[in-house]
Amino acid sequence: MTFKEQLAQGIPSTLPKAKPYDTTINHAPKRKDILTKEEKELALRNALRYFEPEHHSTLLPEFREELEKYGRIYMYRFRPDYKIYARPIAEYPGKSTQAKAIMLMIHNNLDYAVAQHPHELITYGGNGAVFQNWAQYLLVMKYLSEMTDEQTLAVYSGHPLGLFPSHKDAPRVVVTNGMMIPNYSKPDDWEKFNALGVTQYGQMTAGSYMYIGPQGIVHGTTITVLNGFRKIKKEPKGGLFVTSGLGGMSGAQPKAGNIAGCVTVCAEVNKKATETRHSQGWVDEVISDINALCKRVKEATANKETVSIAYDGNVVEVWEKFAEENIHIDLGSDQTSLHNPWAGGYYPTGLNYEEANEMMANKPEQFKEEVQKSLRRQVDAINKHTAAGTYFFDYGNAFLLEASRAGAEVFAEEKNKEFKYPSYVQDIMGPMCFDYGFGPFRWVCASGKAEDLQTTDEIACEVLENLMKKSPDEIQQQMQDNITWIKGAQENKLVVGSQARILYADADGRVQIAAAFNKAISEGKIGPVILGRDHHDVSGTDSPYRETSNIYDGSRFTADMAIQNVIGDSFRGATWVSIHNGGGVGWGEVINGGFGMVLDGSTDAQRRLENMLFWDVNNGIARRSWARNDEAVFAIKRAMDNNPNLKVTLPNFVDDNLFT
Repeated sequence: MTFKEQLAQGIPSTLPKAKPYDTTINHAPKRKDILTKEEKELALRNALRYFEPEHHSTLLPEFREELEKYGRIYMYRFRPDYKIYARPIAEYPGKSTQAKAIMLMIHNNLDYAVAQHPHELITYGGNGAVFQNWAQYLLVMKYLSEMTDEQTLAVYSGHPLGLFPSHKDAPRVVVTNGMMIPNYSKPDDWEKFNALGVTQYGQMTAGSYMYIGPQGIVHGTTITVLNGFRKIKKEPKGGLFVTSGLGGMSGAQPKAGNIAGCVTVCAEVNKKATETRHSQGWVDEVISDINALCKRVKEATANKETVSIAYDGNVVEVWEKFAEENIHIDLGSDQTSLHNPWAGGYYPTGLNYEEANEMMANKPEQFKEEVQKSLRRQVDAINKHTAAGTYFFDYGNAFLLEASRAGAEVFAEEKNKEFKYPSYVQDIMGPMCFDYGFGPFRWVCASGKAEDLQTTDEIACEVLENLMKKSPDEIQQQMQDNITWIKGAQENKLVVGSQARILYADADGRVQIAAAFNKAISEGKIGPVILGRDHHDVSGTDSPYRETSNIYDGSRFTADMAIQNVIGDSFRGATWVSIHNGGGVGWGEVINGGFGMVLDGSTDAQRRLENMLFWDVNNGIARRSWARNDEAVFAIKRAMDNNPNLKVTLPNFVDDNLFT
């Protein structure tokens, strides 16, 4: 069968041969054994309903073994034989260009060069899944290959409910992930209901098909590192940034450090993750001996090198040893997946990778104790460094939240302040970017051509340079940082997987860049372009310990903005939309929404991009301004001046002296 025929067939009528477990790739850890005997039977019944009854006797023992061995039913037998990667859009079957673009993006999320655990359909974050199992993948591809522009596919936590009649301006796909009744959204609820096969954790851009590899976060990380050094009034050259995590999103950190120009030390316990990032050129050196690391760091900072070093070990060792050696750390953070602390998101010191995985699966309560003990040690060491002048920030991975739950010394003494260290959103990204409407605008060249990406880089740069000439003083720094970024994008070799790019733009920038792309497509200069963004943005996510941590009117624990965002995007022209429970900071801790939009050079695409992108940003600015954030009040007033149809309720400020 051809590639197109394989995608269109869905679940094959004849069972493919069982596939051996591939030990050469990075696999998800075994999940907690949490189901009762009766619930395990239900999980098996749920899995078997994808297949004709004649196959049940063959598949039942196989699925039972997967459930016992891995804690989930992945249906490895049905993993396709063809290589999964983002092919040029013309190579996909179907009647709808929009549907083909979605297939391309799904394949990009599952590309071995991109995905963290590709055989378990997990893109990043330890549990950020595109689908729960391979049957869901096969069915979604079949539906997309059949879809017309008068249909919409509903996807419930990876499960394709079916194609429904709609219209050309409706989304082609609507995705929900993990949308639980609130009382059933605790961490163990995810373990249980995911094992039953009825929900999944879509992370942020995994289950919404919009992940573009570590590049997706490297730009935001670069901005964060640059502004971190600006906050301490020090040049990055010769400065030291210490952090941890090289899998998935966190793999962007050493690359960002290189772009910023500092010395970066990033610890990682998973050798395969380290090898992947080193082979991709995202980290320069790998050191396994802690004494050798100290020597190398002293040398690099003294010589003001720009270098990234992966430490093949636990970051707690780094914090403690650097304190002993009096190695001054300028910036410190942590980007392990502490939203998922008990199932592979954080590995405690004192155990190697294999020992930790074994304890995690077989002695979960002991593993939890080890994680919390390790967090207390890590915080103790961090506190020593901050007392000596280190600027430490929470990277929105729930580090401070989980450390506080472990009893670590992270609580603030100041009134109305929870933690002694700020979230990077509170200190940097919120007031400097999100409140002004700047967030991670991204695009993928569906042709797969590197020359198309270069052309789009040039178009975006020209648009930004023209906008900067008339931009107010308040956003000149943001504009310049993005122009510098896009000019260096090609030489920094940021592409992993699809021909994709990201930059931070406000509503004006996004609309004008998208319009310029659409015009270039209509003129035949480039092929179709897929627009998107991270959920980590101005409007898409309600997350009290990250995206909305600089909302101080008490509403940071509400999720109206994210829900309004995805509903509004749906009827304003998005090609697909998604809304997730979990992502970034953890299950039950955040609601986040995303979108994808296909530009094909048409007048319809122009109409949709103008309507949707304007709302997608200004929804969040309006909410942030109502929270009395000065930068957002400025930004929404500017947006109203530019568009007379926009009328936003503005806050009245109360004199503090009335309360003294």
